[in-house]
Amino acid sequence: MIEVSNLTKRYGKVLAVDDLSFRAEPGRVTGFLGPNGAGKTTTLRVIVALLHQSSGSATILGRHYAELDDPARTVGAILEANAFHPGRTGRNHLRTIASAAAIDGSRVDEALALVDLTGAANRRAKGYSLGMKQRLALAGALLGDPQVLILDEPANGLDPHGIRWLRDLLRSLADEGRTVLVSSHVLAEVAQLADDVVIIAKGRSVAQSSVEQVLAGAGRGTRVRSPERDRLAEALARAGVPARPVGEDGLAVDGDGARVGEVAAAEQIVLHELVAESGTLEDVFLELTEGASTPS
Repeated sequence: MIEVSNLTKRYGKVLAVDDLSFRAEPGRVTGFLGPNGAGKTTTLRVIVALLHQSSGSATILGRHYAELDDPARTVGAILEANAFHPGRTGRNHLRTIASAAAIDGSRVDEALALVDLTGAANRRAKGYSLGMKQRLALAGALLGDPQVLILDEPANGLDPHGIRWLRDLLRSLADEGRTVLVSSHVLAEVAQLADDVVIIAKGRSVAQSSVEQVLAGAGRGTRVRSPERDRLAEALARAGVPARPVGEDGLAVDGDGARVGEVAAAEQIVLHELVAESGTLEDVFLELTEGASTPS
């Protein structure tokens, strides 16, 4: 488990993270979302002790990162996909990490296989595509078979096949009981991958809950089609249900589909279509973080 409690980080007069608290639970994938400059990477760096917080705390399995007995076997992190020597082969890069962390060398080939890089293991990393570099970074994070994974934009550079592969891998790791915290801008993918989301803006939390709860609260009304559209609109207006015309015979209704059906039935109005329209994670994200982004 990862627990961030009242975390604050200042850079001089700049408040990068402001009294932030959240938890990432074992057996679940937690999406960590926010616009550019929201404080995501700063928070992740504090969690793994690459930065020191101004106040508050961040713990992993109940302990600060610096207090972990064997951090390489406890936490795997990707905070920079290009953190390797370009002249080394993928295999030698992982061997270097394994040696420094006292991890058995046999784990190198296992990690390469996990990220589907066995065939490119003896190529120099400078010739890797961005997606391959992301896979190599993930192999490094997995070397110690850690219980906690902290990944900053792991899908960056992956093609659609690679994104699906990553989703399946992270999902399987969480299903084994590991804690997976993922920062990403690919909101549609997070909606499919994550169990929970933490959304921050200007260093502060603006939403924390399961993805299911977030999407349940993102309803966008009802779409209805009827050959008697105008009569239906008038009936809805009398019932206090706002609606606006769409196309030749449609209405976009700011109300529950059941209520629309009840009004239509009471007035004996024929319906050709009645569809509840729900919002997306992107809708929620944009609504909660409006005006909070900085230029990329």
